[in-house]
Amino acid sequence: MQPTDRRPGTPQTRHGLSVSPHGVPATPSLLKDLRSLRVLLLHPEDNDGDLLRRQLQRIGCQVQAVWPPRPQLPEGVDVVFLAVRPDSIALDYSWACAEGAPPVIAVVTYENPTIVDAVLRVGAKGVVSSPVRSFGLLSSLVLARKIGQEIQAQARRIAKLETKLAGQKRIAEAKTILMQTRGIHEDGAYNLIRDQAMAKRVNMEEIATAIINANEILSFRPAGQEVKR
Repeated sequence: MQPTDRRPGTPQTRHGLSVSPHGVPATPSLLKDLRSLRVLLLHPEDNDGDLLRRQLQRIGCQVQAVWPPRPQLPEGVDVVFLAVRPDSIALDYSWACAEGAPPVIAVVTYENPTIVDAVLRVGAKGVVSSPVRSFGLLSSLVLARKIGQEIQAQARRIAKLETKLAGQKRIAEAKTILMQTRGIHEDGAYNLIRDQAMAKRVNMEEIATAIINANEILSFRPAGQEVKR
């Protein structure tokens, strides 16, 4: 057995997993957060609903049970377990696809095209079948949280890129205006926008927007008014 050069208290690795000094795998952040997780259980008060509530509480989650579902969610919900049943699929679940909505785990009793379509419409990040068993709930919960976080992170990146692209378009439009009105080349127009932004301590997009707005005002002519020659 080869000796290891490790200071006391430094985590080891085992099969690619972080291991504590006591030889116990370090808990991932998603598992650490379970005790502060606020779970909304939208399920009838039956055997499945009771087992779900008890098992989620055993995991350490803070559980709020509500049935029937309401048009809006309570504030501060991290994950939703939703019973998808023939008698409830016609309800309003628009909150499930709203921006920043918590991940939904569908609890299904039947597996037919209607139910599958309903599961897709609520944007479920996981599925639990009935009769519910305790095995697999923890994995479904962690995976749904992980998928939900990744989707929200991607949405933020896309929004940031769209904002950046819109800003670049405004700068390009402002450069064209300056090139036409001042008879300067593209580099000169860009430098002018940049210098103004530095002088006023704002970003170039704001200066570009001001140039575009000013050009629209100066170019405005009331309807029916002819240009004097």
